[in-house]
Amino acid sequence: MTIRRPELLIAAALGVLLLAVAGRYGYHRDELYFIQAGYHLAWGYPDQPPLVPAVARLASEIAPDSLVVLRTPSLLIAMAVVVLAGVMARRLGASAGGQALAAASTALCGYVLGMGHLLSTATLDLLGWTVLTYVFLRLLQGGDRRLWLLGGLVAGVTLQANVLVGFLLVGFAIAVLLVGPRSLLASPWPWIAAGIAALFAVPYLIWQGDHSWPQLDIASNISSGGSGSSASRPAFLPLLVIQAGPWLLPVWLFGLVRLWRDVTLRCLAATFGVLVVVFLIAGGKPYYLAGLFPLLFAAGSQPLLDRVRRRWIVPALLVLSLPALVFALPVLPVRDAGPVVDINYDIGETVGWPQHVQTIADAYHRLPPGTAILAGNYGEAGAIDRYGPDLGLPSAYSGHNGFAYWGHPPDSTPVLTLGIDPNLLTDVCTRTFKVGRLGQPFGIDNDEDGMNLRYCVPRTTWSALWPRFVTLG
Repeated sequence: MTIRRPELLIAAALGVLLLAVAGRYGYHRDELYFIQAGYHLAWGYPDQPPLVPAVARLASEIAPDSLVVLRTPSLLIAMAVVVLAGVMARRLGASAGGQALAAASTALCGYVLGMGHLLSTATLDLLGWTVLTYVFLRLLQGGDRRLWLLGGLVAGVTLQANVLVGFLLVGFAIAVLLVGPRSLLASPWPWIAAGIAALFAVPYLIWQGDHSWPQLDIASNISSGGSGSSASRPAFLPLLVIQAGPWLLPVWLFGLVRLWRDVTLRCLAATFGVLVVVFLIAGGKPYYLAGLFPLLFAAGSQPLLDRVRRRWIVPALLVLSLPALVFALPVLPVRDAGPVVDINYDIGETVGWPQHVQTIADAYHRLPPGTAILAGNYGEAGAIDRYGPDLGLPSAYSGHNGFAYWGHPPDSTPVLTLGIDPNLLTDVCTRTFKVGRLGQPFGIDNDEDGMNLRYCVPRTTWSALWPRFVTLG
């Protein structure tokens, strides 16, 4: 019997897998930050719009301290993206086998697996880009021009999670102007849609303007390699292929060729090319293009099936892609995850937070009463705020991104520091000495492993010193 909607079965299988691993290892540093940002709701933050912190706050209200609940929106998004890949394949003329290949390729794509596991701004961005490319496909195939209004609404909501969707909109417009069909932009509908999206962005833009546009400083930091997941420009394309899944390369390359050969759909292939150039020049990260892969898999699935003469080759590509499950998800026992962390930075940032905070608490309780805690980055501060209350710790301070706007230590209060440049501490403290060291009990080499804890008595008030501790990136 022919399965008419294979993407539904594949999406369900992916959902079961993501649910099974949702509670493994621990919070990602970004998730710890989002939770705290959710308790400081605002129209914007230095590094993001308000939607993801609001989602984290809602999850915390529903089930405090539940990783599974926090990550459920992400697994649902991954399932939706797999379904949309199958739907787009069907619109492009794929058989049931082609739809299944499109959905399976999307489900095995490293970007989709990783973003489906963690709550992140990139996860909501993935959904927004996938829905928008589906809308573009419908419009190019002669769909009702009022679909532009849906596109404007989707873009506007996505802008509340991640500003990168603006690059997709501009990239698509440039591609249409370069290769056509230019008539697509001739009606008032796309401009009305752009106005809808812009209205959604206004509160965030006002917040950014009122705070001297910190997002631009963060973008500059990422471009210069300041982020843990930054990629050099020479490594951008190789990492794009590797992170998406090297054995899936034939599928999406066939997709690019299929779209380019169709004059009506050529602008979709050109959009990919335009954005590759833009992100290479701007120093972006390879995963910024993740939202285009469901469309490319959808476009390439049937042409690949038609071209390959040996039927075993396509199933072999999917089987060879299965190791992506190990490298993108917390499948292995944590003590055996070292090789995975060497490849996937983000997995390493989900390990060891409770143990780190216990070490911090042990050091803190040996210090004078009233000592504050100052962390070098939002992950460390978020972990202390998550696990610290049960260990008798106060809320943490940090000058990193959003935390910098939520206050500094009380003036003249001594602090227990972690992740702060020791040269800076020597300069601003009348007295500073080591009081502990973070270790990784599972043998995982991540950013906090080996970090020293130091005690600091400030030379002057924290009001005066605080600008020196503010970092954006």
